[in-house]
Amino acid sequence: MTIALSVVVPVHNEIDNLRPLIEEIEGAVKGLGAYEILYIDDGSTDDTFEILRGLQREFPALRVLRHKVCCGQSTAVRTGILAARGSVIATLDGDGQNDPANIPALYSAWETLSKEGRGALVAGYRKNRKDTGWRKFSSRFANGIRAKLLHDATPDTGCGLKLFDRWLFLTMPYFDHMHRFLPALAQRAGARVVSVEVNHRPRLRGVSKYGTWHRLWVGIWDLMGVMWLQRRAHRPEVEELPGR
Repeated sequence: MTIALSVVVPVHNEIDNLRPLIEEIEGAVKGLGAYEILYIDDGSTDDTFEILRGLQREFPALRVLRHKVCCGQSTAVRTGILAARGSVIATLDGDGQNDPANIPALYSAWETLSKEGRGALVAGYRKNRKDTGWRKFSSRFANGIRAKLLHDATPDTGCGLKLFDRWLFLTMPYFDHMHRFLPALAQRAGARVVSVEVNHRPRLRGVSKYGTWHRLWVGIWDLMGVMWLQRRAHRPEVEELPGR
């Protein structure tokens, strides 16, 4: 069976969010054709992997991959995409704050853009974020600096809910924390990028795994690296001679 859509979800110590989110994903994507759901356990130290093993028996579309040690969100996303069988990838965070019900809207936007034949990435835009005031401020600050320097015309690159061509991701240079720069990297590859407003929910179970200051300092170095990649990019216009 040909898989149309692969939903990739990286998780680290999210035992309380596994079943509810998988049920929501299944309900959201079942009308989009054949699909699979890939959970990547990124070195969890709780019972995340064992619970996923049990859930796999209940949900035939669920595939489970595991990092023996925590490698970070970008690496977990990449592991899932490399293993994916679908030609289209949807990503979302495993904490339940991204709403899977928005996936069909992103898929519809991707279908429209993909008619141009040069790849497309649709990014979620959490216009009404359900986070603390400090997290919202730091996100707006980081997005403003990034947009000014990278000109990626994306108001919210930190949203985990994105949808794009698998082949497009595989053309991108891989580095740790690259998931925060996917729109700029997609534009560098010549793809179309649009943002779609999505629902954002408060975290009801578990705690955040990423600190604000850690993201800020790492992001500065990554931002400089992506600027360097943009300046070194070349997109040739390729013409093939007709066959005999």
